[in-house]
Amino acid sequence: MGADDDLVRGRDAGRRLAWVETYSALSAAGPSAPMTGEDLELLACATYLLGRLDDCHQALQRAQHAYLADGHPARAARCVFWVAFTLLLQGDAAQAGGWLGRAGRILEQAPDECAEHGLLLLPACVQATVEGDYDSAELAAARAAEIGGRTGDADLLALALHFRGRALVKAGRVNEGVALLDEAMVAVVAGEVWPPVRGNIYCSMIDACQERFDLRRADEWTAALSAWWDQQPDMVTFTGQCLVHRAEILQLRGAWSQAAEETSRACERFARAADSYATGAAWYRRAELYRVNGDIAAAETAYREASQWGHDPQPGLALLRLADGKTAAAQAAIGRAMAETTNPLGRARLMPACVEIMLAVGDLPAARDATGELAEIAHTHDMPVLHAIAGHAHGATLLADGDPRGALVALRAAWALWRELDAPYEAARVRMLIALACRSLGDEDSAALELDAARRVFAQLGARSELDRADALTHRHTDPTVHGLTDREIQVLRLVAAGKTNRAIAADLVLAPKTVDRHVTNIFSKLGVSSRAAATAYAYEHRLIT
Repeated sequence: MGADDDLVRGRDAGRRLAWVETYSALSAAGPSAPMTGEDLELLACATYLLGRLDDCHQALQRAQHAYLADGHPARAARCVFWVAFTLLLQGDAAQAGGWLGRAGRILEQAPDECAEHGLLLLPACVQATVEGDYDSAELAAARAAEIGGRTGDADLLALALHFRGRALVKAGRVNEGVALLDEAMVAVVAGEVWPPVRGNIYCSMIDACQERFDLRRADEWTAALSAWWDQQPDMVTFTGQCLVHRAEILQLRGAWSQAAEETSRACERFARAADSYATGAAWYRRAELYRVNGDIAAAETAYREASQWGHDPQPGLALLRLADGKTAAAQAAIGRAMAETTNPLGRARLMPACVEIMLAVGDLPAARDATGELAEIAHTHDMPVLHAIAGHAHGATLLADGDPRGALVALRAAWALWRELDAPYEAARVRMLIALACRSLGDEDSAALELDAARRVFAQLGARSELDRADALTHRHTDPTVHGLTDREIQVLRLVAAGKTNRAIAADLVLAPKTVDRHVTNIFSKLGVSSRAAATAYAYEHRLIT
């Protein structure tokens, strides 16, 4: 078979989205074959989707030279732009800047305005968004979209509309932003854009949905990305991200074993993909699954892996520290993360953990502040998930503050939302708090029913730590004289009831602060409570205070 035959076979394979065959045939044609710029762009597309980023860059550079030789500087500049843009997405800003400079110089040879002028505006838009300068990002994307509209370039217009939409959402102009994001997806779904553009926008759209807690849209677009992947089983790039997104949704739905399988596959895919920077997200999702399963050692390892790949392990790692009895470390970690995060939706991801940790250490004012801010964010963005999270946090704080009646109102509303969202683990955690509120009001029958329902869910999911809590609460109900506390833990509980902090308790008992942290965590676990106020109430109720 000659070079011409290889070219024909490669072009046909590209039309069929058979990327391995495309790559094999076009590579077999060899550098001496009469490959056009279009052929080389097709080779670049195949190598990018197969996760061979270096080969992709080489093909784009060859395409650049082919287009310049044929007198098409704008198309040559486009190839150089894609080298730069893929480097930028990989986090290599220095090299990306050099290639963008070359693209600009090549474009000086183009006599009229062309789509490539708009493409060169996009890196500044992305950088401004990363830096939090959403106004500048929106302005650059709007200018690019105008050029895309005038020139009729589908790739540019879709990218510009998408990036402008993301900037507007981050700036708080949510309705405007979502409308642009949806408009950009029209060309993506219709297959009007270059496959690498299509994959990047798909993944970015799902990120945007998850960022603003829009579970319904995230679910829909993840399904659409999966369907696109099914059309081209050779594709490696984007599939890892697709698996991570699916894992997050599966975990929320309670399909934990399937979610674990998806994260394992994602890590394998990312190892061979052009989008390997997202490996950290896969490791973080694995860590979260280990944590809720009660496997502290495995979760610790996975969080560290996530961090090695550049993914912030918070708030999961702080919650792991809390579960391991290291309350001071948990408080410091969540405090640091909150201080560094200014975007409201980013803070909303941290606040549930912040409330849980602050209640555990007895800092009720901090828990109230976080709960109030979370309620404001839920009101502004008006997403069911946000309202469920805010209601859960509000109910837990009211319960710790000695208002079980108010807590029940907030908690039952949160439980109903979690049920509608088909999130069994979160719904069961709320029912645990409802049981504690009922018990505080003397309604032991209702408390027992809520505990039993929550316990069944935890048992089905394999949520060992929450199951232990449910068992402890149930055991306490059947035999309230049995608490399982050691003499030292009773001593610590009495000081907690006196309103002392862990640090003050350590000083009084001449213990290491970490030792006191561990004692307090053990007390909470044995009593089946989630706050110092609840532990204090138990101590008085069962005459452990002398």
